Amino acid sequence: MSGPGFGGTLGAMRVLIPTLAATVILTGCGPLSIYYREGVSVTRQQSDTLDCEVKALRDAPVANKVQQSPPIFYPGRTVCNAAGQCYTTPGSWAPGSVYTVDVNSGLRARVEQQCMAAKGYAPVELPRCREAVAAQVQPVRGAKLPALGPTSCVVTYQDGSFQVVTPRPAG
Repeated sequence: MSGPGFGGTLGAMRVLIPTLAATVILTGCGPLSIYYREGVSVTRQQSDTLDCEVKALRDAPVANKVQQSPPIFYPGRTVCNAAGQCYTTPGSWAPGSVYTVDVNSGLRARVEQQCMAAKGYAPVELPRCREAVAAQVQPVRGAKLPALGPTSCVVTYQDGSFQVVTPRPAG
């Protein structure tokens, strides 16, 4: 697989795969951003979210644009020896990197948010429950989204579902 075109692809994959792995690992630890409407079941929330994601993708499809950052000039250096004789190395140019931008991503996010707002949802970011709290939560299929409080957190499951809980403060 070496040859024209493959070196850049393999190099990009060497960088991309560890980055994706780190993202997957870190997303399991950070807060969860969801659309929230008290009293709605999680399955209904997920269905409504999917409907709005599809609508947003249909109304603002992916529109990738290839762009290039500007080239960078590295000036030459002047080097002198012990006898005081100096010479200057020539400068060089490094080409700008080529990357892709989805120019519709912002519009798509706004269409999705507007769709969910029309269904009565608001975006919220909830912390993940500590392991001690998550271990005490009995998974409930079709659980409804409870009223949020200062201790509310979310337990995520391997199938992609989640459960919002509001543990009682210790005391």
